[in-house]
Amino acid sequence: MSLHPLQQQLLCPDRRSVIFALKGVVSMVLALLVSMYLQLDRPYWALVTAVFLQLRPESGLVIEKALCLILGSVVGGALAVLVLSVLIPYPILALGVLTLWVGLNSALSSMVHNTNYIYAFAMAGMTAVLVVVLVMATPGDVSSQVVFDVAQLRISEIIVGAICAMLVSQLLWPVSVKESLRTHARTVINQSLQYLILELGSISTHKQRHLHSDQVFEAMVSLSDDSSAVAYEGPEGLGWGRAATLLCQKVLSMLAVAQSLGRFQRNHADQVTPAFAQLLTLMRQYFEKIAMSTNYEAAYQLAQTLRREMLDHRNSYENESPIVIRLTQTALDVVADLAMILKAYNALEEYDRTLLKSARLKNYRDPLIGMVNGSRTAVVFLLGAFVWVQTASPAAIMMMVMPVVYSMMFARFPLQSLTTKLRQVLLGAIVAVPVALIIGFGILSQSSSDFEILILVLAGPYFVGFLTLPNRATMSYGMGFCIPFTIIVEPSNQMVFQVDSALSTALGLLVGISVLYWVFKLITPLDSDFMQQRLLKATARDFLGIHRHTNPDSWFNNRMGERLLRLANYDQEKDSSARYMTGLGLTGLNLGHVILRLKRLLNEYDSPAIDEAYESWQQALSVAFISSTRGDFDEYFPIACQQLFELITLQEVSSPAESQRPLIIEGMFHNLILTLQRSATAVSEAQQEEAGEPLTAVA
Repeated sequence: MSLHPLQQQLLCPDRRSVIFALKGVVSMVLALLVSMYLQLDRPYWALVTAVFLQLRPESGLVIEKALCLILGSVVGGALAVLVLSVLIPYPILALGVLTLWVGLNSALSSMVHNTNYIYAFAMAGMTAVLVVVLVMATPGDVSSQVVFDVAQLRISEIIVGAICAMLVSQLLWPVSVKESLRTHARTVINQSLQYLILELGSISTHKQRHLHSDQVFEAMVSLSDDSSAVAYEGPEGLGWGRAATLLCQKVLSMLAVAQSLGRFQRNHADQVTPAFAQLLTLMRQYFEKIAMSTNYEAAYQLAQTLRREMLDHRNSYENESPIVIRLTQTALDVVADLAMILKAYNALEEYDRTLLKSARLKNYRDPLIGMVNGSRTAVVFLLGAFVWVQTASPAAIMMMVMPVVYSMMFARFPLQSLTTKLRQVLLGAIVAVPVALIIGFGILSQSSSDFEILILVLAGPYFVGFLTLPNRATMSYGMGFCIPFTIIVEPSNQMVFQVDSALSTALGLLVGISVLYWVFKLITPLDSDFMQQRLLKATARDFLGIHRHTNPDSWFNNRMGERLLRLANYDQEKDSSARYMTGLGLTGLNLGHVILRLKRLLNEYDSPAIDEAYESWQQALSVAFISSTRGDFDEYFPIACQQLFELITLQEVSSPAESQRPLIIEGMFHNLILTLQRSATAVSEAQQEEAGEPLTAVA
């Protein structure tokens, strides 16, 4: 009988988890020691900060997160001082400004994908709330000095926790981001090779191909996110970051065209000539060898050998159709991209200064998503503020603070996994309450106030809680336990054990997390079909503006990376066998690269008439792509292709290379029309299947 992930993690932890938990306990001890030595007012906030920094143990990520937490705290503290200096006589207005502030930070956090940046926004919201509310809780003592002191103490506590966790991460069993990048890169490359093998095979299933593409997108976004933190790990970090981002760029370029080879083979077998089928077989055989190779040199040499054999094979073509000639060039592009991917991976093993700098994948920024998440966090804060105003209970302060932080941290997850994680946080908090009461009032209240005794008593619960944090499946349990446990016990220099106060704080935390859970259930993300169409429309708009950028390939890839991951996530939520939205995303990625390739071919003609016809064709392609996402094929697009092709055929030919260009463009147009027809058919059939009419899976 298999154990639950939580049982597995607690009863049979691996070496990595034990080391992680030990480092967490040492961070906790150091943060508490320093904050108590400095006589800070609430040392437990330093512990809370140390807990947040334990979520990713890699040194570079800890440094980046520490800087983000400190920056967010300073910004939040400055806002709190400004609010109190102006609105302290008007507490309702002050709470209104705080509501807008936490909503704004939540909306902005939705526009980034890097978890560390999300923490910065969460800390900016939390610090402002803490400073303002704690000052307003004792209105009789308010002065400019009191306001400044409260803000300074809250920021100091957070800085102490961040620095202590950062030092422990650097000095004890350090784990580098570089190792994480290598792991992500290996996953990206291996899954990409498996995807290529499946695409070029004749017996792969639709589900198998999309399973591997999903894993590629997920690992690729993680690789891009982590590449920002590797810069903190020494002078070579920037080079490793460039290698990681270049790898992501080339993987996207490779996936952009690879799926067109497989779809052509599966859906248009009558047009696959023996020579082209032999080329695909050759590619598949070499990809399998590369996937089995154990080192970079062997894999890179295999890729170079494959490219040479493909060139020789193409030179032996006789009377092949334009579309076969075009797709053969596409196949060569796939292998060229694979060679660069392998070279980029080697740069993660051995520092390589020759790699060009590539921009990281861009976050998909949708104002509607920001508005929904911001309004949700604002509602959670308002509910806590209403309870606090009506009752003046210290417990309500926790309803205003921690649910706001959790709201920002979990907002980026799909609804199904989000509610699961919140339930796990709530369960962890429920367990933390009796443990905190037993520790605080059953043990600490009976002991001396020595720091050593305090640490010995607290180390056990923290060690158990930290054990759950390294595993994604159990991380939410650990967050739900460690943070409430810290806030309920409130370890400090002058610990006062009051059961009513502890129960009140615990109640506030439990109610706040429960309210957050139901607010997420009630204020759900926008309809997935609607959001998918927005993603696809944004892609179609990029078709029109793709040439306005100095490096259009990189610009387009950057914007498509997270879009593809979001489309894949939507498809997974829908649990449809068709998975046509992921296919449409890949088609959009392919079309963007086709636009760029065609533009480069047409630049050789230097004809204003061709340039004008190209712009009309570009707009027609954008419209045709959107039509295909609705299950329709735009009949005007073939006409736009024909008009542009007729102008091309009128141009004079001065060399054998130029005589081949119209043939390549004709094949490109033919393939585009087939691609859009396939997409429209796939969407139409999938929609019928979702409506209850069983159909065969789309290709």
